[in-house]
Amino acid sequence: MSDTIKLKLRSSKPAKTAGAQPERVIKDEAWEASQTAVIVCDVWDYHHCLNAVLRLEEFAPRLDQVLKAARERRAVVIHAPSDCMPAYVDHPGRRRAQQTPQAKSLPPDIQYWCSRLDQEEGRYPIDQSDGGEDDDPQEHVKWAAKLKTMGRNPGTPWQKQSDLITIDGERDYISDRGDEVWNILEKHGIRNVILTGVHCNMCVVGRPFGLRQMKRNGKNVVLMRDMTDSMYSPKSWPYVDHFTGHDLVLDYVEQQICPTITSDQLLGGEPFRWKGDQRQTPAVARVNSSKSNLNLKQHWTSLKTQGKVFQILLERADEPMWYRGALRFPEDWYAKGPVSLGLPDGKRRVWLNGVELKPSPQTADQRPRFNLPKEHVAVNDYNLIVVRADHTTADVKRKWEVDLIAGKERWEFEPIWQIRTGDSDSFSNIPLPAKFGMGPDAVLRLKAPK
Repeated sequence: MSDTIKLKLRSSKPAKTAGAQPERVIKDEAWEASQTAVIVCDVWDYHHCLNAVLRLEEFAPRLDQVLKAARERRAVVIHAPSDCMPAYVDHPGRRRAQQTPQAKSLPPDIQYWCSRLDQEEGRYPIDQSDGGEDDDPQEHVKWAAKLKTMGRNPGTPWQKQSDLITIDGERDYISDRGDEVWNILEKHGIRNVILTGVHCNMCVVGRPFGLRQMKRNGKNVVLMRDMTDSMYSPKSWPYVDHFTGHDLVLDYVEQQICPTITSDQLLGGEPFRWKGDQRQTPAVARVNSSKSNLNLKQHWTSLKTQGKVFQILLERADEPMWYRGALRFPEDWYAKGPVSLGLPDGKRRVWLNGVELKPSPQTADQRPRFNLPKEHVAVNDYNLIVVRADHTTADVKRKWEVDLIAGKERWEFEPIWQIRTGDSDSFSNIPLPAKFGMGPDAVLRLKAPK
């Protein structure tokens, strides 16, 4: 079989007019299979969402065929079922990954999640902060009970990769570590990477071996869009069916991160499509989903990307305003001294990862400050910061400056917050770590320290 893989890379451009479809751009490329790797992300044996399991089991047999075709062309296959390495401690594929020589240079932060690339701009297409479970509530309760009877934690029931995916013990690699995966790529002179697996809007884009890290560090990376799924529930904004929500995520990936391909480009035939996807014209559904009003009472909206937001804030200045964002806390911040958050003067409440913080004595400039205790922080990981503010019209009009102090160093935030109006105790938290539940339009970035 040929050692060259002929691909059609699809990218998207934003629609030129409201309600129109994204513009598709197809580019033909030929990749040397020996310089190509396929990464299988988090195709676990079980999941806390029953529908996610059923969808995965539907496309997994075809993904197994994709991996077989990749091996026949002499591509490298890397299985990356995160959190499941104990199941493979004696597997030759795991030992092979661990014994791979360290690359001459490792990219900065390759061992960590990447929740945003500098190039990513605009509004994230779905709200995934509820975790994205789309199970029927009664079925979900039964599924959780079944997982318990199996001795599994219903919240994190995965223990190994699905048995529907073959692992070639003589050739394949097994690793969930970014540095190990990078070592494998460098050992084989891999220039091209194909990502498959679940879930596209969380793990596939963000893991240390995911799309963003591969893109950031110079690999020719693509997503196999018919061999992935998203965690999205129709009860969340933009209130469309699951498959349309997944299409919106794919549009975002193609516009902001990397191109996509389909499995038929390796196998022939037609791209995979779920049996449950009964849409006759998916593109029309996608167009209709873009016609959602800017309603700050119904969903979170990015401050930076929505020009209409500030006028709406002025109109609702008497309502409580909620701000949220995800921030990665390097461990060395706490080596510098206490870490605190500074806010504009006014009535504020602050939560860190769902824990409400007590205000500390005000500084000389009278800015409210809140200490960020290390015991509530996931260091070297993304954390959720939520602020509730009682605004006035004058408060809305002035610049909303926020800073962070670690020891004697002070940083200012770029204004990349998501906001909601009104009031709800549920706004203070999300049921998943920030790196799973937040879109990249709410990843807070800091300016250079002063």
